[in-house]
Amino acid sequence: MRSKYTVPLKTIVKDMNLQPLHLSKDYETTVLTMADVNRPAMQLTGFYNYFDPKRMQAIGMVESTYLDTLSHEARLNAFERFMAYDVPALVICHRCEPFPECLEMAEKYDRNVFYTNTDTNDFQARAIFLLHDYLAPRLTTHGVLVDVYGEGLLLMGDSGIGKSETALELIKRGHRLVADDAVEIKLIGENMLIGSAPEIIRYYMELRGIGVINVRYLYGVGAVLPHSSIDLVVFMEHWVNGKAYDRLGLVSETEEILGVKLPRVTIPVTPGRNLAVILELAAMNNRQKKMGYNAAEMLTAAHDHAIDNNMF
Repeated sequence: MRSKYTVPLKTIVKDMNLQPLHLSKDYETTVLTMADVNRPAMQLTGFYNYFDPKRMQAIGMVESTYLDTLSHEARLNAFERFMAYDVPALVICHRCEPFPECLEMAEKYDRNVFYTNTDTNDFQARAIFLLHDYLAPRLTTHGVLVDVYGEGLLLMGDSGIGKSETALELIKRGHRLVADDAVEIKLIGENMLIGSAPEIIRYYMELRGIGVINVRYLYGVGAVLPHSSIDLVVFMEHWVNGKAYDRLGLVSETEEILGVKLPRVTIPVTPGRNLAVILELAAMNNRQKKMGYNAAEMLTAAHDHAIDNNMF
């Protein structure tokens, strides 16, 4: 499935340290749109049904062993049929020697061909991982992302509500900042959301009355993370007199981001509340729930049991 996002081929080439054997004239502008890598064993035998040439291609020991059984003319025909398709790149893996017929057809049709010593399966797995990351659905939202006890807390709320100040207090208590003000969120797989900061503002925070600070330089590398999963959405709002706030935790709120429903808690903000401590508790409570323990449900069950057995 094609992504609406693209990644330059040269980015993958650099990340995977691929050695160029032939570069096309449009190599600098070639982009990848599919988070998949195809091994063209069937195509080299002449079967092109369901073949999508927009995928990155990889030849390994199986394909090379088969091609080695062919005559020069048969290999030339096999590579000519293959290179006639507009494939973005062909990677020869597993220390397999590039066939002269492959390079001849790559030059004729102006295709990108690369070489790597990496095992074919390892190459394929690594390339697919990178492509899924680069091509993942994403959005940027206003908020603060902090890692608290291994739980990624996305702090949301009106500007000036105190998100950055709360995050700073959490940092002082030993937790880690991922992003302040703008959070880039990617959907990895079907239901995992990964958050990070835009590169230009990574590890920076803006605090009203102080200005911009660099958390990494002030508090050390142990106070920051380049990215984190998003496990809980914390919506911070000004305390509203008369509003019924959940006191037991039986009401399950959710926030949908990129089609994924995340648990959400609403924290009313008022002078005197220690928000950092509250968020530490929210993180630990969320982890407990994921492990199957819900204190509110346990208390309710014990209460109901006491009533049913006339224990009051």
